[in-house]
Amino acid sequence: MVEMEITGIILDAASYQPIVLLRDPDGRRQVPIWVDKVQAHSIIFGLKDLHPPRPMTHDLMLNLLQVAQLEFDRIIISSIQDSTFHAELRLRRQDKTVVSLDCRPSDAIALAVRNKASIWMVEEVVSDASIPVDAEADAMDTEAFHKAIADISPAELIRRSGMNPDSPGGTTDSWDDPRPGESSESGS
Repeated sequence: MVEMEITGIILDAASYQPIVLLRDPDGRRQVPIWVDKVQAHSIIFGLKDLHPPRPMTHDLMLNLLQVAQLEFDRIIISSIQDSTFHAELRLRRQDKTVVSLDCRPSDAIALAVRNKASIWMVEEVVSDASIPVDAEADAMDTEAFHKAIADISPAELIRRSGMNPDSPGGTTDSWDDPRPGESSESGS
């Protein structure tokens, strides 16, 4: 397995769908995972350590784990099936046994960034889904990304996202979520 790190979130030029970019420790391979807009916002909130007035879904999930006395261990992006990534959420009970739950990578990543947990990917998945990285160009893009989000206040981020933290679920009625059973987390 390979421990991955998030290098950023970009928009697909054709579909304007968010893509989470995960990079291997050597910085030579990058894996793009397409996610929906709501999940991208949740991951960004976690990366920027933003806390809206009311808990978002992933904050609630972590609160439930705490109440259930389950410790967040790590996430593992374990496979690609029919161009869709699959992940496991690893939780540790008080008796130190580990429980593994099937989940979408975007949910797992949103939880991991909030909990400062590690993100792992099976080597075969990295090999199958990775794209080579131009380190110099990527460093410039990463710097531009950090500059772009550095000056955005939480209120401005919420305003730009179209999210309403006071509505049930924290969203407006206008977001374009895939229908139940349809996965937007596909490979390249």
